[in-house]
Amino acid sequence: MKQYMDNYFNKIKEIIDSLDRSSIERVAKLIESAYHDERHIFIVGNGGSAATASHMANDFSKGIKTGTDKHFKTMSLTDNMALFTAIGNDEGYEKVFVDQLKVFLKKDDLVIGISASGNSQNVINALEYAKSHDAKAIGIVGFDGGKMKDIVDECIHVKTEHGLYGHVEDMHMLINHLISGYFIERFKKKE
Repeated sequence: MKQYMDNYFNKIKEIIDSLDRSSIERVAKLIESAYHDERHIFIVGNGGSAATASHMANDFSKGIKTGTDKHFKTMSLTDNMALFTAIGNDEGYEKVFVDQLKVFLKKDDLVIGISASGNSQNVINALEYAKSHDAKAIGIVGFDGGKMKDIVDECIHVKTEHGLYGHVEDMHMLINHLISGYFIERFKKKE
């Protein structure tokens, strides 16, 4: 166990050291702009990335206290399972996010897609839909970045070897906590 644990932690440290921190700053600026302009932030992902999307929406909607009546208007499109499964069953799994965006998305909103591979078709479809409807698209990806890294306005890329899903998902959650923690501290000073 000790050797595995040492290797795991060393790999996480290596990944942290290789992160493009300026991409994280640019994404944080887009999120802050959406907050100030009272635009919605929609988050999508599959599997572990769906859990990260839910967690991120929770952290932004509930965890960040702004000291005002204004809040981060954040929604994970993975959370309404009745709607999610109805769309998947009737229209196809590749449309589970797009069909929800058709109801909610407005110009200049923000859509964040989370995917370890960067190749999840339903996430790609959501990001492409966002861009085609004058919304901003952000990718949070792993491995080689997949197709998503090339279609989004901003991308946080956790570069890792293929197959290291745990490492990528750990880093995606760390990035969520880094950005939400930044806003918690930022708004705490204003109270």
